[in-house]
Amino acid sequence: MADVLYTGPIPAERGGELAMGGGRSETSALSGTGGGRGMTTTQNSQRPNACCFCWCCCCSCSCLTVRNEEEKRKRRRRKRISQDTKMDTIPNCEACTKPSVDEIRLWSQSFDKLMRNPAGRNVFREFLRTEYSEENMLFWLACEDLKQEISKGAVEEKARSIYEDYISILSPKEVSLDARVREVINRKMQDPTPHTFEDAQLQIYTLMHRDSYPRFLSSNIYKSLVHGGSRTSSES
Repeated sequence: MADVLYTGPIPAERGGELAMGGGRSETSALSGTGGGRGMTTTQNSQRPNACCFCWCCCCSCSCLTVRNEEEKRKRRRRKRISQDTKMDTIPNCEACTKPSVDEIRLWSQSFDKLMRNPAGRNVFREFLRTEYSEENMLFWLACEDLKQEISKGAVEEKARSIYEDYISILSPKEVSLDARVREVINRKMQDPTPHTFEDAQLQIYTLMHRDSYPRFLSSNIYKSLVHGGSRTSSES
C-alpha cells in the first residue's frame, strides 16, 4: 500500500497563524482599520506616556543639577570669605567665664546644653568657622538679640539688618532656608516684630543640631578641651 503524504499545515504553524491572526483582529477591532494601520495606532498611543516619563525624568535631573550647583556655589563663596579671615580671632565673642571640665562634658549630653552655655556657644562657633558655616551661629545669635528688643524702631532696624546679612540671596553670609520659611519671612518683614525670624531660627538650630553637632563632638577642638580639662583637674 502506497504511503499517503499529509499536506496540511503543521500544527505549530497553524497555532502561530492563529495567534497572529488573533493579534491582527484584536488590533483591527480596537482601531477600526486595517491590521497594519491598527498596529501603528497602538504604537503611537503608547508614545505620549513614554515621552512624558522621559520628560519628567529629565526635568527632575535638571532640577537636581541646578540645586547641586547652587549649593556648590554657596560653599565656594563661604569658603573664600572664611579663608580671608581664618587667621583672625573670632570677633564679638560672648562674654563668659572659663568652663569647668564638668561643664565641657555636659555639652556632649545634648545640643541644648551646649547652646545654653555661653562658653559652649563660643567653642561651637569656633568649630563652625572651620567648616565655613559660622553664619548659622551668627544668625541664631542675632535672632536671640532681636527678641530682647521692645522699641519698635530698634526692632525694625535690627530686622532689616538681619534680613540683609543672612536672608538676602546677595549676602555672602546667607543661611540655607527652604522656600516656605523664606515666604513667611518676606510676609512678616512688612511689619517686623521681635519674632519675625522665629521659623528661620528654628530651622537653622535644627540644621546645626543634626548636621554640625555630631561632627563637633568628634572634632579635635572639643576633644582637646575635654582632655586638657581632665589633665588640669588631675594635676591639681
